[in-house]
Amino acid sequence: MAEQNIISIETFCIQYNVPVKFVQSLQKYELLETVKEGNKEYIRITHLQRVEKMIRLHYELNINMEGLDVVNNLLHQVAELQQENQRLKDRLNLFE
Repeated sequence: MAEQNIISIETFCIQYNVPVKFVQSLQKYELLETVKEGNKEYIRITHLQRVEKMIRLHYELNINMEGLDVVNNLLHQVAELQQENQRLKDRLNLFE
């Protein structure tokens, strides 16, 4: 995998000042998918924005892992509804 598309979990935790256990908890609750190469695990750069959001929710708002799971699911549903709404608007515009 290309080096510029991933960041090691250790490097990520140092840069964001979070414990490795936090990332492991995200993995346990299936809130984060990591890439394993050899004996090291990495986070995809494309997932960083979502992980940053979870860090803020957890540490600034004191939302536990179960709460993060619920928030993540709700945000996913909102995004899907927004996409569906846009598709319906586009279809409606065809008939106008």
